[in-house]
Amino acid sequence: MNINLPNFNMKNLVKEAGSTLSRVVQLTEEKLGTTERTEYDTEFLNLAERADVTKAWTEKIVRDTEAVLIPNPQNRIEEFIFDKIEKTKPQRLSNLEHLALDMIEAGGDFGQDLPYGQALIKVGQAEQKLGQCERDFIASSGICFTQPLRKFLDGEMKTITKERGILETKRLDLDASKNRLKKARSMLGQQAAERDLRVAQAEFDRQAEITKVLLDGISTSQASHLRHLHAFVETQVRYYKNCMDTINNLQRDLANLGGPTPYVPIDIYNDDDVSGNHSAPSGIGLNAASGVSSAGAGVVPSVVSRRDPLVNADQMRRARVLCAYDAKDHTELNLNANEVIFVTECSPVNPDYMYGKQGLLKGLVPRAFLEMLDDEQNETNNVY
Repeated sequence: MNINLPNFNMKNLVKEAGSTLSRVVQLTEEKLGTTERTEYDTEFLNLAERADVTKAWTEKIVRDTEAVLIPNPQNRIEEFIFDKIEKTKPQRLSNLEHLALDMIEAGGDFGQDLPYGQALIKVGQAEQKLGQCERDFIASSGICFTQPLRKFLDGEMKTITKERGILETKRLDLDASKNRLKKARSMLGQQAAERDLRVAQAEFDRQAEITKVLLDGISTSQASHLRHLHAFVETQVRYYKNCMDTINNLQRDLANLGGPTPYVPIDIYNDDDVSGNHSAPSGIGLNAASGVSSAGAGVVPSVVSRRDPLVNADQMRRARVLCAYDAKDHTELNLNANEVIFVTECSPVNPDYMYGKQGLLKGLVPRAFLEMLDDEQNETNNVY
């Protein structure tokens, strides 16, 4: 029976084993400081250190950005695998899109002619638009920011790492040649060692220049990264603008629905309103007992800022709460009987409500539940 064995060169195996053993001994002696070591120049060391810092921080920035864009680590691993095998990634719904579909379906079941059902459908449609904005933002951010940085790491940075490894091998060869020259005893041996040393020195110098040119190119790469960073910021600006436009349209749609408790849009751009921004708009009265708008159907509330009004301390007056009161919504304060709070008039003056401060809490309080204390004290002082 004929058995074809692969070509096996015992001499090469012994030679490679001897070289590996010699390299291990050389590295050990360098660690112990018992042998000569060729040092890199200061400029090269600075460039190498900058390359290491650039690599470490770029990897961290890419990881953090991907975590922001795709918080679920399982989804990130899935996308990484599909990118590696070059297959189309499956389309998955985001959390916003799942919420949108459930809201729209719930609104249909609750009744499209009822206020709650109508509002659910409107909010669900807005959430769908927000989900699409998020999807576009993730895709654009990957194209303009994370993919170029990852390409830099997989391309230029890997090349630099490879060339630095070759340079380190050339340095070890150079140091080994120097050691052989020192240990040579015969004239012939010294000549051979000197020849090997010249060759090793030339190869080391050539590889050092190649590596230095690549390391110096990090500056150009960082300039490119700066442009990608600017593009990422521009993508974020467009994303948040589209989200804000969608939310503003949603507020307008909810306000147009009207109903027994109409939605009052928030004006996030108006920070300079004085007290009374929490009061109802002109033409819409509030019932203190019910907290429900008494305006006729079809009246849409104007945009009202729910930020704290800018009120001076001198404008606040003390008032005692006559009986407990439960707030109807988040714009009102919960009141306890006989507690003393600070109040001031709304602007324009609202016949049913005042603006109150209860410790750190601020909001609307009904006039009918208050007894003004500072007014009684002023009248008593006038009598005297």
